[in-house]
This record gives sequence, C-alpha cells and structure tokens, in this order.
Amino acid sequence: MSHLLQSTFIPTTPTTLHRRSVFPTTHLRKTHVVESKIREIFMPALSSTMTEGKIISWMKTEGDKLAKGESVVVVESDKADMDVESFYDGYLASIIVPEGSSAPVGSPIALLAESEDEISLAKSKTPTPTSTSSPAATASVTEEVSTVAAAVAVTSSSDAGPVKMASSIHPASEGGKRVVASPYAKKLAKELGLDLRGVVGSGPNGRIVAKDVEAAAGSAPIGVAAAAKPSGGSPAAPAVELGTTVPFTTMQNAVSRNMVESLAVPTFRVGYTITTNALDALYKKVKSKGVTMTALLAKATALALVKHPVVNSSCRDGKSFTYNSSINIAVAVAIDGGLITPVLQDADKVDLYSLSRKWKELVDKARAKQLQPHEYTTGTFTLSNLGMFGVDRFDAILPPGTGAIMAVGASQPTLVGTKDGQIGMKNQMQVNVTADHRVIYGADLAAFLQTLAQIIEDPKDLTL
Repeated sequence: MSHLLQSTFIPTTPTTLHRRSVFPTTHLRKTHVVESKIREIFMPALSSTMTEGKIISWMKTEGDKLAKGESVVVVESDKADMDVESFYDGYLASIIVPEGSSAPVGSPIALLAESEDEISLAKSKTPTPTSTSSPAATASVTEEVSTVAAAVAVTSSSDAGPVKMASSIHPASEGGKRVVASPYAKKLAKELGLDLRGVVGSGPNGRIVAKDVEAAAGSAPIGVAAAAKPSGGSPAAPAVELGTTVPFTTMQNAVSRNMVESLAVPTFRVGYTITTNALDALYKKVKSKGVTMTALLAKATALALVKHPVVNSSCRDGKSFTYNSSINIAVAVAIDGGLITPVLQDADKVDLYSLSRKWKELVDKARAKQLQPHEYTTGTFTLSNLGMFGVDRFDAILPPGTGAIMAVGASQPTLVGTKDGQIGMKNQMQVNVTADHRVIYGADLAAFLQTLAQIIEDPKDLTL
C-alpha cells in the first residue's frame, strides 16, 4: 500500500564555486550555489486511527546506501506491521528512533543524506533520543533540514503531494539478517519451541504466518476455540510474570483510545431471544461447503438492516447523522495483543458462499497483521460473538463513529412453552444491541430485532 508523502528542501551547506567571466565586465567572477539535501523521514500514518508507530526493525543500518523502492524500516501501527520504502536514492545517515521504540505520527525517525559526504553533517543535526517526543525539539530540526511529511491515502487524509515513500508487507528475510513473521506466528513458534529461521513463509513476499509454523511443527491448525481452551475445557492460564507492569502495545493503545472516546456517546441497550433451530439446521447443510456461522449471522444482520436503515446510520459530529449507503458488517476478532474488526463489505449483496470465503481471508490477514485500512475502518454495524466460548449473554461497547453493535451469545437448548400450551425444547440465543441514542431509539431497535429474528427463524433467504 502506498502512502502519499510531501517533501520540501532547505539549503544546509552552501558551497561556493568560482568561474572567470568571459565577458568584458567589471564583475570578474560569478558565484554558483550548490545546495546539499538532507531529508527528515517522518513516522508515516499507516491508518486513519494511527497516532503513533513502533519501530519493529530497521532493515538498513546507518551509512547504508538506499535506492528507490528499497525497504528501510518495519513499522507497527495500531493494526498492522508494514514496511516503509524509500522513493529516494541516498544514504541512511542517522537513525533517530531505535528498534523497539515508538514515535508519534509526523515526528522524525531518521535522516536521509543525498550523498555519502553529507552523512556527518546529518549526524550533527540528529536530535537526542529524548527530543523525539518533544515538539520544540522536533520543530528545531525541521527548520534546518528538509522534511518528508506523511498523509494517509484514505478518505480522511489531507491533500498530499507526489508519492515519495510507500509501504508494503515486508519479506520474510532481508539478506539473511532477519526473519519476519506475523506476531501470531512468532507466538505460536515460541509455544511450540520452533526456530523460525528454518520455516519457509507462504505469506506475501515470503512472510511467515501461523499456518507455516503449524505445518513446520506438524501440528493441526489451531482454531479460535481450541486456542482458547485446552483439552480439559477450562481456559488456559496466560504465561505472564505476576507482579509486573506491562506497557500497552500500539494496538492496545488504539483500543484504549477508542473505548474512552465511546464514553462520550449516550448509549442504551435492547435484548432479544431468538430461536435458532432452523439456522442450526441450515448451518449443518452448508458447513461442508465452507460456510461459517459468522457469515450466516452477518448475512442475516445485513438483510435486516436493509429494512431498518436508521440502525445502519452513524452520527459523527453530534449535529447530524448519515444514512450509510453501504451495509458493511464489522466483526470483532480477538488476535494476539488486541482486538480488531475486519469488515464484510456490502454483506447484503454478496452471496453467502463468497461472504464465507472473504471472512476466512480477512481472519487470516488479521492474525498476520496484514489488513489494509479499508478492511477494518469501513464498518457501519458491528457484530461481537462470544457464543463459541459458551457465553450466553453480554453487552458490547459501541465503536466510535458507528450507530450500533450487537453482542451474540451461545445458542443453547431451552425449555419453552408452545402456543398450544405444551412444553418443548428449542435452541435459543440471546442478542443484545448497544446503540447511539442520539440517532437510534428503542422502537427502532425493537423493530430491527423482530426482523432479524424472523430471518434467522426462517433462513431461506440467506442462501439466495
């Protein structure tokens, strides 16, 4: 994915050259000024929600020569690990932010010299490590060197100049110096005692993902439920050192900001009990064709939203709301180190089988931290499903910028009274919707949930 960056140049070391004039004039010499160029590389904005990034690794060392298109550094944003590629020839003169450290978006992380002779000059202008978080120090550096300012190539970004740097999924190795794998793959390899240097990656450009580790270890794929529970059925104890204080990861910081922001929205909750016998029967029929329960629930929700567009609306400024033109169902997924909501776009229009294939693709990319911004920032309605863990009911927190989120519990056998006064057994699940009360009212949610229940209890339309 490319990012739009803008650069300007400020002279740093004027050099005077002399030449004798060939014209009979009183000025015997002309002066030519040659301006050296030192570029300040900023922390790029890799998503619309990113406010800071963490340096995972520098792929080049100070003094290395760079060519256009070469990867310079791997940056962890709030949702993904991505390369930053240089679109300039030059030399990596000075690294300001070392590996493992974080920096705000727009702050300098390194200096790029145009020629080898200018490396020492760039080093002399390098701020101290503590100044990377100081606006005043950052400003002073910016006055002396040319800048490369980042802007995200999404709808919320500002107008930007020509493309100067780009990001892409980084390769699994760079000249044998490093092994690149998704965080989930690294965690899995550690648990299995597997050396990643001997694993061949199948991800983009050879990146190692979880399935590569599983294949190398000769183990079966680990699903969400299996990873959460050992064979005994009780949750596995996390491998942590008790009594320690652990700083938030970049993703956890993003989740924290979103949760605090959500407190400013006046919300309310409405619950509903839905009989799932017909949906369960349909799932048994289509499961062998690759259809997931997540896709079934997303499809049913999308079809209900078609009839209740206000529940698919959103209020962002507190003064107006938007009837969203698309029904994009975001589904919460727990991944190593945080939470992310991949989006099934146009879920009402896409057929069930394609929706299931897309969902599997999104989950794989989410676990490998390879989702692109449009794949997790465009949701108009959110699903959070803890039913696979046996949770019967819970409330979900409304994501900022959306109108509603639905919490889905487990479908369980329940004794119910029938219309003829008899007692029978039916599978039922509890759903609870949290909504923005500035836009959506109780009657709106009640009508939406009635429609959703009708679709789930008679799911013939889901396979059309």
